[in-house]
Amino acid sequence: MALDVLLRLLILAAVASAMPMPGAADPAGAGLAIGFYDKTCPKAEELVLEEMRDIVHEDRTLGPALLRLLFHDCFVRGCDGSIMLKSRSKKGERDAKPMSYSLRGFHEVERIKAKLEDECPLTVSCADIIIMAARDAVYLVIQADR
Repeated sequence: MALDVLLRLLILAAVASAMPMPGAADPAGAGLAIGFYDKTCPKAEELVLEEMRDIVHEDRTLGPALLRLLFHDCFVRGCDGSIMLKSRSKKGERDAKPMSYSLRGFHEVERIKAKLEDECPLTVSCADIIIMAARDAVYLVIQADR
């Protein structure tokens, strides 16, 4: 019971950190919302959910891993996808020690990105993919527990 409450609080905190603050300057416009890609990439959310179903089915532990990836991407300066950048100097977020030893989900985000690039090239950002994948992962893991 306590673990269930803790999990729900963690999910709420992660989702809240990914949401734009009211009145905050948002250089990209209105921010990510359900239906954001309806005009530019109508199948985006459907493709992410479809791929997440396969990913979570292959390994249930990737649901929480993607939620953690979202947390690390969004925690310091907002969700920008910088956690996905590979650094030549090995000094990027992705390489930070000791975090980099246990972060997972990079391959899965890249897998989803490849599907979206086939459908609508240069349209959906990695930051948005991380957010949608984490959202769908949490949904799918909770559905599986019912």
